[in-house]
Amino acid sequence: MSTAAAFFDVDETLIGFKTMFRFLAFHLERRGAAPGTYERLTATLHRAAADGHPRAEVNRRYYRLYAGESAASLAASGRAWFTHELADAPFIPAPTARFDAHRRHGDLTVLVSGSFFACLDPIAEHLGADRAFGTRPVIRGGLLTGQVVTPLIGQAKGRTAHAVAAIHDLDLAHCSAYGDHSSDLDLLRSVGRPVVVGSDPVLTAHAQLAGWERLPDTRAAAEPRHQETRT
Repeated sequence: MSTAAAFFDVDETLIGFKTMFRFLAFHLERRGAAPGTYERLTATLHRAAADGHPRAEVNRRYYRLYAGESAASLAASGRAWFTHELADAPFIPAPTARFDAHRRHGDLTVLVSGSFFACLDPIAEHLGADRAFGTRPVIRGGLLTGQVVTPLIGQAKGRTAHAVAAIHDLDLAHCSAYGDHSSDLDLLRSVGRPVVVGSDPVLTAHAQLAGWERLPDTRAAAEPRHQETRT
């Protein structure tokens, strides 16, 4: 039985890019969308992020792009997408090595991301993660409505860690968490062993003040194929 958990953000913590946008580009091409569709659909997201809209709102806007899509078709696209991405060695070495070490040690390994099942399920399966929590699209009759339950961003990540600890009777003071962005701060603060991946200025400042561990974000993957927006 696990006595501790290790919580991992996914995008730019374990994977060297933003999964939601790479998946969207792949999915649109796979279903034969016209050239320029990706750029047209994501233009408003880029503008909203540049204008300073909250990440949770940008996240909600992203999922509106899937209104009417089949959940089964998205899951199939996700599996094909991840197989495609594996050819480029997408995982960031240092935090991925930590993930493997936690798993070998018998810790409960938990992915916590603003991404969704199409991206997270194949990643979790590949890594051997015990649980994967992402933003949950609302599905009715097998189709996405374009709405989500709650964007798994910011404080929602911290609440997820507390919920997992309660369900598994774990002491968060003995748990670890890994994140790369200021929006992961609540997740990192929720555990006794926070680890900052990369050089986000907000997280770096907290790490320096509190003595948190830091890991490099040396990328195994190639540069993103498209301009991408934080979600």
